[in-house]
Amino acid sequence: MANRTEYKNQWMKENRDTKLLTLPKGRKAEIQAAADAIGESLNDFICKAIDERMERLERK
Repeated sequence: MANRTEYKNQWMKENRDTKLLTLPKGRKAEIQAAADAIGESLNDFICKAIDERMERLERK
């Protein structure tokens, strides 16, 4: 099992960037509910929201 965990940790390190997101108490549940309502994961919902805002900034 340790090898599997090590493999997953190494894969994440090589293929993903991570950032801790700190939200006001209760906000995560609100965002999770919005993501659930459209069948998305919390991570996908947040990433798409960031992408949309970045696109709007690029058009300015």
